[in-house]
Amino acid sequence: METHCAFTPRFTPGVVIASRGVQMLIEDGKLDPSSYLLRHLEGDWGDVDPEDWQTNQSALEHGERLLSVYHHTSELTLWIITEWDRSVTTMLLPEEY
Repeated sequence: METHCAFTPRFTPGVVIASRGVQMLIEDGKLDPSSYLLRHLEGDWGDVDPEDWQTNQSALEHGERLLSVYHHTSELTLWIITEWDRSVTTMLLPEEY
C-alpha cells in the first residue's frame, strides 16, 4: 500500500538558511529541523502564544514577517523566521537573535 504525505505549504520560504548554532546542532546529530520547517510552511506556528499565532495568520494575508517557535527539548528551542517578502527563511536559536 502506498501512502502520500499531505504536505500543503501556505507560502514559499525563499532561501532557507540555518544559523551557526543550528548548523552545529545538525552536524552533532542533536537536531533535525526538517519537520519543524515543514510545520512552519504549513502554518503550524508551534509554541507561540495565541496573540503571536493571530499575528502570523494576519501576516500570511498581508505579507508580513512570520515567526514560529518549537521546543525540541526542555533545553533546546528552535525559532524559524520568514521575512515579510518571503525571500529568506532563517532557522536559529533564540540566543542568536
